Amino acid sequence: MFLNSLSGRFLALTAVFVMLAEILIFVPSIARFREDYLLLRLERAQIASLATLATPDMISPELESELLTNAGVFNVVLRRDELRQLVLSSPIPQPISATYDLRDAGPFTLIRDAFMLLWTPDNSVIRVIGNPTQKAGILIEVTMETMPLRRAMVDYGMRILLLSAIISGFTAFLLFIAARLLLVTPIKRVVAHMKAYAEAPEDARWVIEPTASVRELRDAELALQSLQKQLTGALRQKERLAQLGGAVAKVSHDLRNILTTAQLFADRMEGSDDPAVARAAPKLVGSLSRAVNLCESTLAFGKAEEPPPALARVALGRIVDEVIESEQLAVGAAARIDFINDVPVDLVLRCDSEQLYRVLSNLIRNARQAIEATRKPGTIEVSAGEQPGHWWIRVGDTGPGLPEKARDHLFTAFQGGARKGGFGLGLAIAAELVRGHGGRLELARTDADGTEFIIRLPSDAAAMLEAAQ
Repeated sequence: MFLNSLSGRFLALTAVFVMLAEILIFVPSIARFREDYLLLRLERAQIASLATLATPDMISPELESELLTNAGVFNVVLRRDELRQLVLSSPIPQPISATYDLRDAGPFTLIRDAFMLLWTPDNSVIRVIGNPTQKAGILIEVTMETMPLRRAMVDYGMRILLLSAIISGFTAFLLFIAARLLLVTPIKRVVAHMKAYAEAPEDARWVIEPTASVRELRDAELALQSLQKQLTGALRQKERLAQLGGAVAKVSHDLRNILTTAQLFADRMEGSDDPAVARAAPKLVGSLSRAVNLCESTLAFGKAEEPPPALARVALGRIVDEVIESEQLAVGAAARIDFINDVPVDLVLRCDSEQLYRVLSNLIRNARQAIEATRKPGTIEVSAGEQPGHWWIRVGDTGPGLPEKARDHLFTAFQGGARKGGFGLGLAIAAELVRGHGGRLELARTDADGTEFIIRLPSDAAAMLEAAQ
């Protein structure tokens, strides 16, 4: 229905409000009309009485009756110099029902008397008192019928109401046209853009371009444009991640087979008579086992979430030593990086050792690569401790600090890369693994003197079991 639309309701409300304004004008107008009508009768009666007083011997009964008829009254009383005098008179058809004194009548009194007359259809005789014009006496008093006054008020009121209806209709029509041009049409345009965008949200061509001149509508278009751009970017990233997930699954499948073969050869190396080979073989076997487990986990879950941690009591110092040994092997010949393990020997955490290894490996590898990029010596230090309710692990370096762009999306995949050629996956993976333990990964400090991350893991067994489920 038309009235269910914004245009229809705006048109109806405009007409109602304009009519209400006209009614508020009509009420005092009708009271003013009644007052002017009575004052005109008093003025005519005063003129007739003055003519009678000027030539008393020349006024015949027929002329007196004609004067009263023209004035629209039955009799006229004029008070001059403290003398009350009946100047003109004629028979009164019925007793006087009310007296109205216009000399001290206020606006509310005039409005009340006017509407009481409109609501009283019976003809009656009233007395009206007022001040003579041109100060021709103290007061003038007339008696008259109410029916002619009521008919005149009804006729005047109908004309006012008709004019009000025409004005309100014309005003409502103009406002209706203005509302359609300024509000409804831009809103329909926004709705059309939303429908078109909903059919192909990945297509950036359907993102709305703000054109509204009305500030509020333009703000809405700008907000919609920002939302559509973010959603389009998110959908594109989701599509890329889905494609990447499929590729990773394929690579993990073949890589698992390759690593399994390499693991078999590594097992044979443990029996070598060469002391160096015998010492390196267990570490090589451990690294290959982790790689095989990671590939199997990727194939088993096939989704973005990491598997829940397998909680066990783990000596943190041993994990840090393994990570540092792996990173020391990756340090270039020209680089000078000192690795410091400041973790208490007796500190034992309840966590998933494989996942915590990956977290520390990502953090320490990022620190190593940042220091190597400066071509200057540097230090990477890992420390840890226990506080009421949680364990903390600090990984700090003396590198150049994180760039501003990396800080804005630090833990977001493919957006938080801090070095050229990086994908921003390391910190995103580390943060997700820490959250899986019920903890959090925080950037404690980053500036020209280096960067410091803190891992906080809950020591409350109930919280960790809940996070692991």
